Amino acid sequence: MIHFEEFTLANGLRCIVHEDHTTPLAVLNVLYNVGSRDEEASHTGFAHLFEHLMFSGSVNIPSYDEPLQRVGGENNAFTSPDITNYYLTLPAANIETAFWLESDRMLNLAFSENGLEVQRKVVVEEFKQNYLNQPYGDVWLKLRPLAYQQHPYQWATIGKEVSHIENAVMDDVRAFFKKHYAPQNAILVVAGAVTVAEARRLAEKWFEPIAGGPAYERQLPQEPRQTEARFLEVAADVPLSALYKVYHMPARSADDYYAVDLLSDLLGRGKSSRLYQQLVKEQALFNSISASVMGSLEPGLLVVSGKLNAGVTLEAADAAVEAVLASLRDTEVPAEELEKVKNQAEASIVFGEIELLNRAMNLAYSKLMGDANLVNEESARLQAVTPTAVLAAAREVLRPDNCSTLYYRAQPREAAPALADEAVADSAQ
Repeated sequence: MIHFEEFTLANGLRCIVHEDHTTPLAVLNVLYNVGSRDEEASHTGFAHLFEHLMFSGSVNIPSYDEPLQRVGGENNAFTSPDITNYYLTLPAANIETAFWLESDRMLNLAFSENGLEVQRKVVVEEFKQNYLNQPYGDVWLKLRPLAYQQHPYQWATIGKEVSHIENAVMDDVRAFFKKHYAPQNAILVVAGAVTVAEARRLAEKWFEPIAGGPAYERQLPQEPRQTEARFLEVAADVPLSALYKVYHMPARSADDYYAVDLLSDLLGRGKSSRLYQQLVKEQALFNSISASVMGSLEPGLLVVSGKLNAGVTLEAADAAVEAVLASLRDTEVPAEELEKVKNQAEASIVFGEIELLNRAMNLAYSKLMGDANLVNEESARLQAVTPTAVLAAAREVLRPDNCSTLYYRAQPREAAPALADEAVADSAQ
């Protein structure tokens, strides 16, 4: 059980305090309710670019990292399709440093052409290195638009293409900041050796003077129900052919989300899962295989992915995966097998809550979903899932016509010309 208290400032900033005096540390986590789903189709990758810009200095603090490092703190951030999250950890005695650092960049960034140019180059290089020049790196650049036809989940957080980042201009940056980086669009969590009274005092001192405004309300296009299987095949210079199958599933807050979550665990969580036991261990079709859910705030995807053993065709591997999925659509899972994955999920929750930062992040995310106490209800919701509910989830989600399949075929690299070998030999002399 994570104990917490919450309050809302006059400008709309929602604040949560989790006291834990067993540690000398404190965490300050600021979640902004903006992700890549909030971008325009012609300006993708902007939420992630903005995450980088937030470290380029604010009006009163030209260097974000230096003041934090002087008091023994460290920080980071991440962007997802749903949120952008900034967090820092430092000795609790220095918690006020965290408040004035985070409040100043919420108040106003130091918008500069040089800062934009620097971060634009960083993100473009990240795009090329992690998505374009790495084996299997472009998988989600291809899978998302295959699975999503209408919803902005159809592009990856990094963006659709490099040019969207390269062409970002200062007017776009200022407009994005004004629209999304405001108190009423954020959730502040303070956790650790800090009292509720002190956290409230500091929040009122540093954040409340920042002007609020009207709440941002999304009007995103909803993805229609998929009723026909989709398929894409690509070839690339990768070590092994890979198979990816994705299925539309309920949103994170839906009642049947937990049944699908456990269904994915039954399929592909660890070496005792059905996919691993049957397709890696017994049939030796795959080198590795797994299944998981994306946990998206809006209807997301259940993902099955695996890399094939040499000599195995993608068609044979695909058929074998489908046979495993069909067994879950046809017959209720034994209670003992379901209990095993419930215990695994329960253990993940318990071990995850050991870290103070994880507790802070989970409180913020639960609050965004509508109720911070959802963080304390996860276990009960998982335990309430029945074999009948898993069967219903399998029949609805694992429908063949709800599937988008990507064959990522290994294409052998062409042998280098003999002349090149001679040149190497000559240079060695």
